[in-house]
Amino acid sequence: MIQQTLTIIKPECVAKHHIGDILQRIEKADFKILAIRMVRLQSQEAQQFYLIHKDRPFYQELVQYMCSGKVVVMVLEKDNCVEAFRKFIGSTNPKDAAPGTIRKDFGTDIQNNCVHASDSPENAQKEIAFFFSAKEIILNQ
Repeated sequence: MIQQTLTIIKPECVAKHHIGDILQRIEKADFKILAIRMVRLQSQEAQQFYLIHKDRPFYQELVQYMCSGKVVVMVLEKDNCVEAFRKFIGSTNPKDAAPGTIRKDFGTDIQNNCVHASDSPENAQKEIAFFFSAKEIILNQ
């Protein structure tokens, strides 16, 4: 089943100039990029985006981190996209990620793991709508 997911190349990977490396890997793995943009999240935006983690002890640190530099947000499409992309990027903790995955190759720890990925098809749709209008995505299909 064709699905869409949202991914974010996080601030440390943007700062280290890994955008091209990551985009190349995504395309070689046959994920279709439907929409892409570089943004700098404001605190209020990051708080809203990560609201699901509001009661977690790492919430404020996560918000600050995601506002610390530019990020690249993308809508990807592929068969079984959410699960396929999460497997493709590797475990949340880069130390546990499989060799050759984005998080293993570019991440340093649980927070600085280089990329965000939607965790379910339902959350993917919410996250996509947070950054992109339906019109933007349809125009790029």
